[in-house]
Amino acid sequence: MNKLFDNEGPLMSFLSKLADLVWLNILTIIFCIPIITAGASLTAMYTVTIKMVNKEEGYISKNFFQAFKKNFKQATVIWIGVMLASILFYGDYRIVTYSGIAFPKALPIALTAVLLLMYCTYLYVFPVLSRYDNTIKNTIKNSFLLSISNLPRTLLIIAIHLVLPVAVYFSQALLPIMFLMGLTLPAYASSVLFEGIFKKLEDKMEENQEESLQEQDVGK
Repeated sequence: MNKLFDNEGPLMSFLSKLADLVWLNILTIIFCIPIITAGASLTAMYTVTIKMVNKEEGYISKNFFQAFKKNFKQATVIWIGVMLASILFYGDYRIVTYSGIAFPKALPIALTAVLLLMYCTYLYVFPVLSRYDNTIKNTIKNSFLLSISNLPRTLLIIAIHLVLPVAVYFSQALLPIMFLMGLTLPAYASSVLFEGIFKKLEDKMEENQEESLQEQDVGK
């Protein structure tokens, strides 16, 4: 029984993790409020949640602010692009669906498909940015490719992000969880999957690099 309440015990570790997620949620929301900084805030959030998955989180605030500062420029540009593209395509979807104008029947389906692909890319883009140094173009491109090549996990990530809002819709008693960890709880759960995806990618890249070096040695 004493081990249960030990500082290093499972219960205290669990409660400590929850406290970290609550504090991270507060930081993320505060830095999302200006709207324009939301991309950098989400990137910093994923930096921390992925560290938490790997048990490397250290000081939550320090890691958050370091990642926020490091990725601010790229994350902000990407976030502005996400907002503009979302508004544009959603507006097109509304016009095609509700304007009463006779558009080709395939057009709403095509727009829905584009919106879904955009959403899948959006789910990956800030975790990818938090992990890798790359150009904005390549970050978006790689996010899209990863979301498609890991489709089963992508669908699971989508489900993870939908669970809490749907649960709150059916039970208002869960609203406190939404307020306390509405962003970070799905992000943490998703980070478990992202870490697996990134590790698989990095192992493959390392394997290709070793093969390339071996070929060079043979060439000599």
